[in-house]
Amino acid sequence: MKNKQKKRRLSKAPRAKSADRHALYEMSVQCTEGEVDFVDATFRHLRKRKAQVLREDFCGTANVCCEWVRRGRKRRAIGVDLDADVLQWGRDNQLSKLRGHERDRVSLHHENVLIVKTEPPDIVSAMNFSYWLLQDRATLKNYFESVRKALKDDGIFFLDAYGGYDSHREIVEEREIDDGGEGFTYIWEQAAFNPITHTMACRIHFAFNDGSRMDDAFSYEWRLWSLPEIRDLLHEAGFVRTTVYWQGWDRDGEPDGDFKPATTADADAGWICYISAEK
Repeated sequence: MKNKQKKRRLSKAPRAKSADRHALYEMSVQCTEGEVDFVDATFRHLRKRKAQVLREDFCGTANVCCEWVRRGRKRRAIGVDLDADVLQWGRDNQLSKLRGHERDRVSLHHENVLIVKTEPPDIVSAMNFSYWLLQDRATLKNYFESVRKALKDDGIFFLDAYGGYDSHREIVEEREIDDGGEGFTYIWEQAAFNPITHTMACRIHFAFNDGSRMDDAFSYEWRLWSLPEIRDLLHEAGFVRTTVYWQGWDRDGEPDGDFKPATTADADAGWICYISAEK
């Protein structure tokens, strides 16, 4: 009996209790290198110059800001988010990894993206469908107008979007993540969808191989905006040209991560694209 009790005391705590949800999110959802590659190369192609100042709206942990300043000594990044706790996590876990001169070129703002005032950036980025938190047309147009005013004269606004017929369904999708250790399972749940309003309730859960789970690690209440709606609002907000960048497929039928300008696309079950809006 004593030996059994000792074994119980020495057993590991469930991974779900000790895991950091923000770190799990970054490993599962974000590909900052690919994001920065895309906006950097696309800006250079469209404007024939290099961008120096990037503003990341709804920045969360400011992972993109950190990746941006690592790539050039003249680069500066501005992060804007309403969640003070997640901004602090970014300071403690992302900015702390930067070199001193890199960290000095990142400024984080605990403010509303609708009213924030910053220096004019070359690029404003709103990724991971974050702007879908703005659920009515007037508010989203107001946000787009504020971004246009904030940008430099030749600035570009970058967004992403997703869709396909699966996006209208209540579904659960799982993906195994290799974190260099025991690994874990990323679980995306579309818990509710209202076809009349296109409002959605989405959840992210994590499951671990010790049987433990972190349920509702992240919850979102947003609107599933269509590409025509987004582009129409961008034009109404004053952007002179919008371009949709569609992802290709490799030989195995998997997304290849290469996004190219497109005017037509297949009616896939699920797709992700980038959008650029030029001032």
